[in-house]
Amino acid sequence: MLGYLESIDWTHAMDQLLLWSGKLAAALAVFWAGKWLVRRLAMLLERAVGRSGADPLIATFIRNLAWGLGIAVVIIAALDLVGVPNASLLTALGAAGLAIGLALQGSLSNLASGVLLVLFRPFTVGHAVEVAGQSGTVEEVSLLFTVLSSPDNRQITIPNAQVMGSPIINYNARDTRRIDLAVGVGYGHDPAEAVRVIQGVLAAESRLLADPEPQILVMNLGESSVDLSVRSWVRTPDYWTVRSDLLRNIKVALDEAGIEIPFPQRTVHMVQSGEAQKAGE
Repeated sequence: MLGYLESIDWTHAMDQLLLWSGKLAAALAVFWAGKWLVRRLAMLLERAVGRSGADPLIATFIRNLAWGLGIAVVIIAALDLVGVPNASLLTALGAAGLAIGLALQGSLSNLASGVLLVLFRPFTVGHAVEVAGQSGTVEEVSLLFTVLSSPDNRQITIPNAQVMGSPIINYNARDTRRIDLAVGVGYGHDPAEAVRVIQGVLAAESRLLADPEPQILVMNLGESSVDLSVRSWVRTPDYWTVRSDLLRNIKVALDEAGIEIPFPQRTVHMVQSGEAQKAGE
C-alpha cells in the first residue's frame, strides 16, 4: 500500500483535481446564471406577447415553453464545460427521450393537448368553465395541466388530455345568457293573473335585455301546481345577481297578489279491512 502511494504523481493529481474543480465551478456558474437568464427571458417574452394583444393563455403557455427549452440548453452547456461531449450527450438524450416517451405516453398526450388548447382556445384565463366534471375559473394552462379555481377558492388541477377529451362548457364564451326560472302556481289561482304579476316584475328589472324579449310559458300541469317557465336574457356578468333578484321579487309580488306558490302535497286515504274494523270494535 505504501509503495502504491509513493508511485502516485501527486503533482499531476493535484493539477487534475484543480482542473476538474475549475470545470465544475464554471459549470455550476453557467447553470445558475443561465437559469436566471432563462427565467428573465421567459418572463420578458410573456410580457411582450401580452402587450401585443394576444390572449393571456397564449402568453402563459409560451412562457412555460420558453422556460423548458431554455433550461434544457443551459443544462447541455453546463455539461459540456464539465467535459461531456455534445454528440454523446445528444445521443444519450435521444435514447433516454425515446425510453421516457414510451414510459410517459400520458404526459406526451397532455403536452399535445395543451398545444391544442392554446391553438383552438375553447376558453381563456378568467373564464368560468365546467370541464371533466369540475367547475371553476381558469387560472392557467401549463404544458401538462389546466388549473382552475373553484368558487370556494380551491385549486383544481386537471391533466390537459382529460380537458380535451371531455365536453367543455364555457359560461363566458357569449356576451349574453338566458335565465330560466320555474315558478309553480296553485290550482286555485288563475295562471293568467300570475303571468301578469310576473310580467310586472320583469318590466321593473332594468338589467334585463329587451331583445330577445322575456317569455312566460305554461310548461306543465304538475301534481301540486301549474308550472310556469320564466325566460329572460341578461349580460353574462349580471347573470347570478339578476337571477337571485328575480326569484326574490317574483316571490314577493306573488305573495302581495295573494297567489300561492304551493309545496308538493299528497292526499292519503287509509282503508281498513273488515277484520281490522271488528278488532277495533
